[in-house]
Amino acid sequence: MRVLVIAVLAAVLAGCTPAAEEQAPVIAPRGPGEQARTLSPDDVGTDRWVAPSEADVTYVAKMIGHHRQALEMSALAPERAGDETVKGLASRIHDSQGPEIAGMEQWQRDYAEDATAHGHGGGVPEVDHSTMPGMASAADLAALEAARGADFDRLFLRLMIAHHEGAIEMAVELLSSGSDVRVEEMANDVVVTQTDEIERMKALGTA
Repeated sequence: MRVLVIAVLAAVLAGCTPAAEEQAPVIAPRGPGEQARTLSPDDVGTDRWVAPSEADVTYVAKMIGHHRQALEMSALAPERAGDETVKGLASRIHDSQGPEIAGMEQWQRDYAEDATAHGHGGGVPEVDHSTMPGMASAADLAALEAARGADFDRLFLRLMIAHHEGAIEMAVELLSSGSDVRVEEMANDVVVTQTDEIERMKALGTA
């Protein structure tokens, strides 16, 4: 009887091995309006690798620069803001967008490495950050740096609300045109986080 039980258990476990799961197909997303490709497990990591779309690559390059300006503005708050809530909000923006930049830069490295390995161009595009929605001008940044107390608070909130609205606009556009799952997750995070922060800034009533 003991031998029979062991034999049955062995048969059951054999049917649940990772080898069986590895035979499942892999769905590879493509561009907007295009049907996703179904790859076999043997295709993954080969020359059938599907590159992220141009929209994905451009979005990440743009958003890194966009986030960096938010860090530049929020770094001014500790010494210049008059309202403690504004200081706290600026600290939250700085602490969240710094790691987001690191995540996007890691994606760029992964993309470039994978693209090169599969014979695709993996270069990061040059982008004109001044043309992106919500970006503060050089004059705006100079005025923010010179302001103190309540004047700083009002200008910071006005500029940062516009900055966040621009980031959300870019993220929504990516979600309708991108194909890379990791980039879509980044864009979704921008929409959720920055929408909440806009509501907080508007609620302060000094924008």
